Amino acid sequence: MFVNVFRRDEGRGKFSHLVVPVGKNIPQEVTNWDWHDEERNKDLNEDLDRWPEYGIEAPGRQLKEKGYAITSLHEMTS
Repeated sequence: MFVNVFRRDEGRGKFSHLVVPVGKNIPQEVTNWDWHDEERNKDLNEDLDRWPEYGIEAPGRQLKEKGYAITSLHEMTS
């Protein structure tokens, strides 16, 4: 699946990521000034259990339920 990846600085060297399928509406929270483009048209496998490089668990489930996938609090990346 091709996606766009956004990143937000959470402080103390930690970051959260939000992943949205290409062509889908961007969630309201991404329009906030603190989210920044990280990658466009990135090909990721949504069938994986997690995307460790983004700290995202169950990406397929999140994409199906919410339309996007986001880093869990305990998985914030450095």
